[in-house]
Amino acid sequence: MALKDLPRAIEARGVRHNTLRDLDVDVPLWQVVVVAGVSGSGKTSLAMGTLYAEGLHRFLAGLSTYSRRRLTQAERPDADRIDHLPPALALRQRPPVPGPRSTVGTMSEVLNVLRLIMSRLGTHRCPNGHDVPPSITTQAMEIACPVCGVGFEMPGAESFAFNSTGACPACNGIGTRFEVDPDTLVPDPDKSIADGAVLPWNVGGRRLSMYAAGELGVRLDVPYRELSAKEKKLVMHGRPVKQPVTVSGRNGRAVELNVTYDNAITAAEKSESAKYLNAHTCSVCHGARLRPEALASRLDGRNLAEISALDLDRLAAFADGLPPLMPAELDRMTKGLIGELTGAIAPLLDLGLGYLGLDRAGATLSTGERQRIELTSTVRANTTGMLYVLDEPSVGLHPSNVEGLRRTIDALAANGNSVVIVEHDLDVIRTADWIIEMGPGAGRLGGTVIAQGTPAQIAKNKKSIIGPYLAGRPAVERASTGSPNQHATIEVTSLYNVRDVTASIPINRLTALAGPSGAGKTALVLDSLVPAARARLAGRPLPGHVRTLELGSIRQVVEIDATPIGLNARSTPSTYSGAFDAIRARFAVASGMTAGHFSFNTRQGQCPTCRGLGSVDLDVQYLPDINVTCPTCQGARFKDEILGVRVDGATIADVLGLTVREALDRFADVAAIARPLRPILDVGLGYLRLGEPTPALSGGESQRLRIAARLRSSQRDVLYVLDEPSTGLHPVDIRTLVEVFDRLLADGATIVVIDHDLDVLAAADLVIDMGPGGGPAGGRIVAQGTPSEVAADPASVTGPYLRA
Repeated sequence: MALKDLPRAIEARGVRHNTLRDLDVDVPLWQVVVVAGVSGSGKTSLAMGTLYAEGLHRFLAGLSTYSRRRLTQAERPDADRIDHLPPALALRQRPPVPGPRSTVGTMSEVLNVLRLIMSRLGTHRCPNGHDVPPSITTQAMEIACPVCGVGFEMPGAESFAFNSTGACPACNGIGTRFEVDPDTLVPDPDKSIADGAVLPWNVGGRRLSMYAAGELGVRLDVPYRELSAKEKKLVMHGRPVKQPVTVSGRNGRAVELNVTYDNAITAAEKSESAKYLNAHTCSVCHGARLRPEALASRLDGRNLAEISALDLDRLAAFADGLPPLMPAELDRMTKGLIGELTGAIAPLLDLGLGYLGLDRAGATLSTGERQRIELTSTVRANTTGMLYVLDEPSVGLHPSNVEGLRRTIDALAANGNSVVIVEHDLDVIRTADWIIEMGPGAGRLGGTVIAQGTPAQIAKNKKSIIGPYLAGRPAVERASTGSPNQHATIEVTSLYNVRDVTASIPINRLTALAGPSGAGKTALVLDSLVPAARARLAGRPLPGHVRTLELGSIRQVVEIDATPIGLNARSTPSTYSGAFDAIRARFAVASGMTAGHFSFNTRQGQCPTCRGLGSVDLDVQYLPDINVTCPTCQGARFKDEILGVRVDGATIADVLGLTVREALDRFADVAAIARPLRPILDVGLGYLRLGEPTPALSGGESQRLRIAARLRSSQRDVLYVLDEPSTGLHPVDIRTLVEVFDRLLADGATIVVIDHDLDVLAAADLVIDMGPGGGPAGGRIVAQGTPSEVAADPASVTGPYLRA
């Protein structure tokens, strides 16, 4: 087939998935395509739920059934046909938080290359303590020390892996050890043991150890502090002896049991409760994670832990300095390995991650950092003919890092791949080859293509909602609220890269923290201001790294994040807001039944087949699970007799099918229902259905639903802290978000946001710009003032973008 005859677009016909209703759309191949639209318009349903889910299925179809049974597969979309679809990989908006063994090095695979370099080009130590420098002879499995002649096995790459044979034996490669903190076991020494002074003994069968302690001579009926040293030692460190104890049975008769005594520390260890554990750096490897033999090998005088502690910027310079130090006979190997290393580091530097060290724990990374590391791993694969679906890759990116993101995305397309991006960042959208705009509204009002074309065509398209913003219209125009009467002030001594920083936050104003990733925004606000304020308000000591804190009139701290609400489909906007209680009560009064009969969470009301979920998952073994509408209730969630009850002509299932806006119209005169729902409409979520599962909401929707729940209570002197509230928001939704902020401020709240969205920053009363870079190059306040003052400040990193 000639190149000109190859298909030029993915042809999707009759797609029915979530809000998509018989959608027909052509998605250009071998280009960068952005799917845009307001929140809830069907962007993710098209990109992730349709193109990625079907593309992944076709990709996995080439694997054996044995392999497929062990892979998580997305449900196949319902569509008439999808033609010319390449195999697909996805980069999700919120990658999972890595486990304790994950580091930047393992996530980016840079450490894999570095371990190989250490094994091949490192100077190793023989059993007699002599250094053996790299040479041709050291590339064999068995090598001999040139000093003493003793033979030993050449260490391989796995010898330097803390997830396998190179792990420190004391901490198993985690770098920290967890031990029971005795101070947590008896928090209230004024209590007696019989009254529950020893916490680990208060749970289930562990109470038998309390009785055993009494038989062993410990007084159970006096305050713990009055026990003798001998008694306390027996409580904490007593040996596991067999001890008969007498307890009362259910019929009141005495029962004698033979109990193995567990002291308080042993009982705490067996409970595996984190509240009793104290983490400290491993005393054997000192946090390096590696066994002593692995730390004995050196590369340019440094062991692997010391090299891993370098940030990526310095690691790149370190790698460049290695070739001249290696013997000429290994020149070809040296160039190949160093090329692999610099090739692995380069895309991370392009995306502004040069401040990260390979030893940085994966769990401490922000969402944006995790996503960019995943993206660089994807780019290095050098694949051709794939479909890459990226869900908001600009999340957590400062405008200065967006250029590197665009280069990375362009590299994927240049390799002969198709790239589909769900995105709101206007700079990313402007550089796409093609835009598909979903809308016109959200939920039932969305699910159709309202405009498509090049960025220039969309900017001029009268039907387009995002077009005017691409053409330069600001999303928000908000006047400054004037000088504040008081400030909250925090002084941080040293945390991560933040050292001796004092920040002043105006009370009853909107403050935005800006700056590149790793500049110290999270350390200053989420890791310092929030815990310090909560400690002060609870009467506890401030965290050790906070020198001073003045809160002014603030009396409460509320942190609102974008994590999913609820754990399963039983959590809905109606249950989360509390409106469902009033709805059920209304049906109970009309029917003479109890409110419990109108809950899909109780056996009294729920459909017995689907247990109130409305759908059933069918396990098809090596194929993805198939989710089908419940054949008994047809998705209504309730028993037939419950669905037979109608109030004002509607069943309980009909009410759950209403949007928030429709429910407010229907129940406008029922205050108990309207009152909790109105704040949801106020934050721009009127399109959500009352029975919609909240775990399926986007990060931005989850965040606004949490704000809505707060709108029902007093806002006076409440400090709100939001991390990236603009995540997943269209410029239209940004305007709604700022209107919500204004409502909170009018009611007496104080708001602090960490954000990169220029419209959010421009709407703030005060911008605190941190930087000038990330990691060691950051940690300082480089500019602060009104948005216009920061835009004009030559020291500001964000200023040039605000000015533009």
